Amino acid sequence: MDKNAVRGIVFLILFAALAYIALQVPVFALVGVTGKSFTLFEFFGPVAGAFIGVAGVAAVGLAKLANAAVAGSPVAIIDLAKMTPMMFAAYYFWKNGARGVSDKLGIIVPAAAMLAFWANPIGQQAWYYALYWLVPIAVKFLPDKLVLRSLGSTFTAHAVGSVLFLYTIPTAPALWLALIPVVAVERGAFALGISASHIVFTNVMNAVDGAVDISKYVNVEKAYVLRF
Repeated sequence: MDKNAVRGIVFLILFAALAYIALQVPVFALVGVTGKSFTLFEFFGPVAGAFIGVAGVAAVGLAKLANAAVAGSPVAIIDLAKMTPMMFAAYYFWKNGARGVSDKLGIIVPAAAMLAFWANPIGQQAWYYALYWLVPIAVKFLPDKLVLRSLGSTFTAHAVGSVLFLYTIPTAPALWLALIPVVAVERGAFALGISASHIVFTNVMNAVDGAVDISKYVNVEKAYVLRF
């Protein structure tokens, strides 16, 4: 294996390890599911794609699988539901930062989630909950701003996660309607957290790049490098 391939694998493992650590830090409870919480993973996970592309998407999945393996427990449905949305979020964040790169999936996923939500009898009674998923679609047609990219990313995760939740866990329309104001606050906080994580890691990677050339393996967006 050549040196470049080894370095690429090292960065994949590094981001997977950081994502795993983030999974261990709960932030606030997941409404509607006893004993489950959102973690720092929700703030860090999406930005992995921005730095190492598709490998970052893979790193998010590896972190979740490693977390289950270390805990010695099988991956429950709710855990799978929390892993898959974050991979889509990482993909969205990566593609939206690489404007000019074809990304039909970034529009198809939230649109498909809306249709799937409305196809469910419970979802039909809380149909306007799914209108949140117009956000990642709208962001695709707006200038690439970090906060907007983060909003699109976190609402992509929300779209996929909500549909998986709807089809795997018994719920009532009242739950989805009660969640509407909660989602606004929750996803706004996630968007700010994702933006902050991206800025922090951009500056860390830029400092590393100044000492060791990592530009072949890690994308550093110079626009978010802080100047003092």
